[in-house]
Amino acid sequence: MYKSETIFGMSVQLVFQITQHKRDELLIQSLVSYFGCGRYEPSNNKDFGQFVIRKLEDLTEKVIPFFDKYKIVGIKAMDYKDFCNIAKIMKDKSHLTPEGLKKIKSLKSGMNKGRILN
Repeated sequence: MYKSETIFGMSVQLVFQITQHKRDELLIQSLVSYFGCGRYEPSNNKDFGQFVIRKLEDLTEKVIPFFDKYKIVGIKAMDYKDFCNIAKIMKDKSHLTPEGLKKIKSLKSGMNKGRILN
């Protein structure tokens, strides 16, 4: 989520990214070909690069089906579930409502480093 000049003052953009050391640049670039979308973004002053997909249609039609077929295991599986929930909210256009934004904000706050494990 980021501040914007929308009616609710917030906008949402769902982003899938994989970051790797620059020595794996060819591997990361091959993901662009494999998925048929996204792009490779090299870091300016660091030793890494990223495979990034921002287009919702590509996320829902290519990335999510891939990871539904090839299951993610471990803690990232819970982040993936939240990612899918956010994608569904956005696909249904519910992110354009205050309730949808609130739900996305709640899901986002528990992802990655924000996740509390019992």
